Amino acid sequence: MSDTSNRYDINTPFPISLQEREAFWRDGFIKLKHVLSAEAIRYYGPEISRKVLELNTMHLPMSERTIYQKAFLKIMNLWQQGGIIREFVFSQRLASIAAQLLGVSSVRLFHDQAFYKEPGGGYTPWRADGYDWPLASDKVCTAWIPLQQTSLEMGPLAFAAGSHRFVYTRDQGWDEETQARIEATMRENGFRLVETPYDIGEVSFHLGGTFHYARGNETDQIRAAVSIIYMDAQMRLKAPENAYQQLNWYTWFPGAKIGEVIATPLNPILYPRED
Repeated sequence: MSDTSNRYDINTPFPISLQEREAFWRDGFIKLKHVLSAEAIRYYGPEISRKVLELNTMHLPMSERTIYQKAFLKIMNLWQQGGIIREFVFSQRLASIAAQLLGVSSVRLFHDQAFYKEPGGGYTPWRADGYDWPLASDKVCTAWIPLQQTSLEMGPLAFAAGSHRFVYTRDQGWDEETQARIEATMRENGFRLVETPYDIGEVSFHLGGTFHYARGNETDQIRAAVSIIYMDAQMRLKAPENAYQQLNWYTWFPGAKIGEVIATPLNPILYPRED
């Protein structure tokens, strides 16, 4: 644990109450204020952004991009860049929150991703990521960490409360027709839309089955955000049920075997810290 991480308070405990854990499992997500300090965001954020823009390969004008390409610039497994980016992704505070919410004693890294929505960037369609994951239990959650105060106009992550209890088809395409169908299904089942700004240091956590989306970025600033996906350290690989789960097995869990604990070099235990 470095002096820097101690100084910016990313490894100290952040206790979760029973009420917060119950709300997380009831709604499929929770938003928590003051998880990170403004000083921590100012310290880690610029280096993360510098690396994201350096690694970005999307240079088409917005008018020439697909719906997917308009939604965000996406860089995966930033932790492998080392340095203070790894330090941030390996935050004990964030990982311990995930463990408390999931009700497990230890969590592993599934993977991390940067989602940078450019000025004029399009919407992020409704999705429930767990449909693509070959995991044997629902003890997996995503932390969504904006690296600035995020207004509604910037496109914060929004959730359909309770939608993790709903079984939907794998048809989660990015086209407008499919999105309209998903939105209609959410309304018909009475799932409440929660779309609110994020303060500096506010972080949300959502389950793999929770439907979420983000509107387009209507401002002249990049909306920078990092997501870190945590899973129970005893999570086992299940037999893939579709091509997406097969691909994710090979991409994120190389060498893992069906029915066994996922313990590959890409999936280190983050909490409690082993190194």
